[in-house]
Amino acid sequence: MDKTLLSPIVAGMWRMAEWNLDVPARVRWIEQALELGIHTFDHADIYGDHAVETLFGEALKASPSLRAYLRIVTKCGIRLKSTQRGVAVQHYDTSPAYVRAQVEASLRKLHVDQLDLVLIHRPDYLMDAEMLAGTFAALTNEGKVAHWGVSNHTTSQFELLQAHHPLVTNQIELSPLHLDALDDGTLDQAQRLGLRPMIWSPLGGGRLFTGEDETAVRVRDVMQPMAERLGVSLATLAYAWMLRHPSRPHPITGSGRIDGLRDAVAALDVPLSTEDWYAIWTASTGHPVP
Repeated sequence: MDKTLLSPIVAGMWRMAEWNLDVPARVRWIEQALELGIHTFDHADIYGDHAVETLFGEALKASPSLRAYLRIVTKCGIRLKSTQRGVAVQHYDTSPAYVRAQVEASLRKLHVDQLDLVLIHRPDYLMDAEMLAGTFAALTNEGKVAHWGVSNHTTSQFELLQAHHPLVTNQIELSPLHLDALDDGTLDQAQRLGLRPMIWSPLGGGRLFTGEDETAVRVRDVMQPMAERLGVSLATLAYAWMLRHPSRPHPITGSGRIDGLRDAVAALDVPLSTEDWYAIWTASTGHPVP
């Protein structure tokens, strides 16, 4: 994989439809992300009820010179329940026809000729790995997709598809409030294969700041004075905590605020100690290491 495929911090586009930005403001937002060193933008065909790729694409159409500086990631494979789209039951679909249709739709909506990285959004229990790999190969040979990966896949699911076609990442959930990836083997697999994971919901969906459950309060009580001691924001400390992991993950931001992107980028310069890392882990689990 091209080592520059993903920027250290990835801008998440999940909520872009909620930001209420006109086209010039969207262009400026992308430019500001680039100025911060963020050149990778994470999409999915279903984000914003299938609207976000179009919103982003309108910005690229208005300022086509931006495309040369961007890396565009998108995901497909989830069919949301929708009478308008003729889907009665929400389900997963990795059939060749559906994956091809969604890739080609993403290309049109984003106004690009090639997608830098496409991920299968969720594990499809009916996935035919060999058949899906053939679709990957065909779309790659046609120049429509540069790289492939998965999201939310277990280690065995990753290995099954990887055996048929090279994958470059697994996008998984990790935060000081969600530690599963530390123990379920996904980060171990990423290290073994040398494939850096992408991380969604690195701030716990905002629960880190406002959650009133016991775990959130306990973690915040440990992290807030630590952040003050280090001279950084609570968000920056959370990003620094995951960046400390040797799998070298790529956290995905969720905020439309440029200050939110700055918080993430600032974490690249925070030298978090082993003791501080484990203090946060201990607060999250509610017990010390065995």
